[in-house]
Amino acid sequence: MRFRGYDNLRSFAIVARHLHMGHAARELNLSKGAVSYQIQQLESELGFEVFSRAQRNLRLTDRGAQLLEVSKPLFDSVEREISRLGQGERDRITIGMATYFASRWLSPRLMHFITDHPEIGLRIQPLTDLMDLRSHELDLAVRWGKGDWQEPEFEIEIIFPCPAMLTASREIGVQIEREGIEAVVARHPLLHDRDGSKAWLDWFTAAGIEWSGSSDDLVIPDPNVRVQAVIDGQGFALNDFLVDAEVSADRLYQYRPVSLDDYGYFLVYPTQSAPGSAIRIFRDWIMQEAESAQSSSSGA
Repeated sequence: MRFRGYDNLRSFAIVARHLHMGHAARELNLSKGAVSYQIQQLESELGFEVFSRAQRNLRLTDRGAQLLEVSKPLFDSVEREISRLGQGERDRITIGMATYFASRWLSPRLMHFITDHPEIGLRIQPLTDLMDLRSHELDLAVRWGKGDWQEPEFEIEIIFPCPAMLTASREIGVQIEREGIEAVVARHPLLHDRDGSKAWLDWFTAAGIEWSGSSDDLVIPDPNVRVQAVIDGQGFALNDFLVDAEVSADRLYQYRPVSLDDYGYFLVYPTQSAPGSAIRIFRDWIMQEAESAQSSSSGA
């Protein structure tokens, strides 16, 4: 015999969740009598009881518990799909950034965005070179530098300033303290983030040391790999406060008298993005997170 009592089965699932006729009736917007009648109809069609009613307390029977185990996931799945269809497809945006920034700054805050904006799906695209939003099919990008890129099609806004300083292994740091920065920096490789970067030139200028470049310098695009290379004593790199954990743990030495104060993290996104678009929503969120982080830091 074909089962037809799906309305009653749905009421059963709600009563089973509450184990209270009054609470279920309020959720269903029905009277207690109407809900009780639906359960009786269901039991009549099934040919077995789904609740025991000893001492006026509702309890699932063994068969009732088995029925709930089968039916509840199906109802939950239908409700999720109806919700999705009602909301339409989620807006999805792809954001390019270094894994260094994603793991050390963005990741601890990302759940705030996901919770506040469930209608927007995010895809984080790891990037290790100067980012081209067109070729990588990105909606936004986070870039480290001075923000002086010539890209008229894109808005470039600073998320937060983040001065960069020379970092070295602890062993090389001891040499710097003993011999001075100029003597030591001349005999170890400089680690670059990319070919053509002017960051080291800016640092040498700020330090008042003549810049000559070196054939044994290394290009290591991935910032996390670059940090480990410095820890391993392979040379110097320019890093910011996002390596504070390694500095505090005495795994990295940071030379603080000289810093690139005009460097930081910048958000890059299309100039023509609409005010209410997912791109603008993410832009507003990350700027607010940065402002809150800076306020907390300055108040500490």
